[in-house]
Amino acid sequence: MPEAPSTSKTATQAETLFNKGFTAYERGSFDIAITLLRDALRHAPDYFRARKFLRAVQVARVKKQGLPPLVRALADLPGYAPMVQTSILLAAKKSAKALLAGEAMLSVNPLNLSFVNAFVKAADAAELVDAAILTLETYRESMADPRGAVAKSLGQHYMAAQIFDRARDCFTAVLTANPHDPDALKLLKDAEARNTMRSGGWEEVAGTSGGYRTLMEDKEKAASLDTKAKSVIVGDDAESLIAEARAKIEAEPKNLNYYRALARLFSQNKRFGDSIAILQDAQKINPADPELDRALSVAKTSLFDQRIAALKAENKNTEAENLVKERDQFVFDDLSDRVRRYPNDLRLRFELGLLYFENEYFDDAIQQLQLAQKSPKERIDALYFLARSFRAKTQSDLAVMQLEAALDQCPVMDDNRKKILFELGEIAEAAGDIEKAFARYKEVYGADIGFNDIGAKMERVYKLRKEAK
Repeated sequence: MPEAPSTSKTATQAETLFNKGFTAYERGSFDIAITLLRDALRHAPDYFRARKFLRAVQVARVKKQGLPPLVRALADLPGYAPMVQTSILLAAKKSAKALLAGEAMLSVNPLNLSFVNAFVKAADAAELVDAAILTLETYRESMADPRGAVAKSLGQHYMAAQIFDRARDCFTAVLTANPHDPDALKLLKDAEARNTMRSGGWEEVAGTSGGYRTLMEDKEKAASLDTKAKSVIVGDDAESLIAEARAKIEAEPKNLNYYRALARLFSQNKRFGDSIAILQDAQKINPADPELDRALSVAKTSLFDQRIAALKAENKNTEAENLVKERDQFVFDDLSDRVRRYPNDLRLRFELGLLYFENEYFDDAIQQLQLAQKSPKERIDALYFLARSFRAKTQSDLAVMQLEAALDQCPVMDDNRKKILFELGEIAEAAGDIEKAFARYKEVYGADIGFNDIGAKMERVYKLRKEAK
């Protein structure tokens, strides 16, 4: 997904409008913010960050209004004119203008399903699958979807974007709402298959007679057991499921889903040694499965923790301390080895960078975190710990650069934005720039008076500002 408009002229115009829109939002002027952000998208329809923030402001505005259903329906009436205009423009194959009209109706109410569906059609016509996904996700996060219609549409768009695991979750939700939906069942099977192909399961059956069909049948057979194993089951019920899982494995020794389910049952019952053994058996079938590797690492670490707790309970503190060192070394060696084997797994890069950071190997942390920030999922946290690594090396200018980049990804005042602003405030205060520190701290203080020691920070900078005056 693009993070900024592409051409230099539109980039400057759109970025300026985005910044003005953000300032208006901070002042509580939602209507002005929406207008400015829509103008930013008029200049750069692919400016995803602006569209994402626009959705957040649109939803915040509707929720702030807090209108009862009947009044809400009346308030939505101005949105139907641009909805009709969107349809007319789509029929005329003017997708760019249809997209702008779509934003007009969503600015009335982004949680009106008719508006959402009309906008998604415009986004599809403009080939902006990320805009369609954002809009559907926004609706689904705030509104009920009793028949699963939104989940199905979102799942289909995830498929188009090749985000197969999320597509699978959506189609599962559709079938939960409507178990007899044949289309959803077909879509779920397709998502499962594509997700398995990506993770390595397809290679196991490729080239064999009826390989794809076999894969699908295995998935269906494994689903029931795996669902049970995801719940915490102990005692006699667990023993029954463990016996069932062993029988399944014996009958279908190549089905990795049964191994995973059995390992999960063992771990739930704190039988970590058994969990390790079954995962190692699974690795013999597919030695290059990152999910199995991660599960095995978790099981081994849990076994260390179990043994450490037992030694402490027996007051064998020296042995416990030695085992803690052994565990920490295992975690580092194991993570380093997995990064070596899966160099493109940016989540692993982030975890290794964080481990280096925690142990104050800041240059090594920076190297890993710079790679990890390329992942949309890890980007904000990677930038944050990059900044802290640079700050630890007394390179405050580089730290500020990372934090400001991370701040751009957090338009809404959530925990990420708070901790980034807090860090920027500390850097400014340490540099003697009390006014800048005050501005950063004030944002956090106004949103969450209990965040870290923000109260003490504000008291100190108030005093310093008074003394300076």
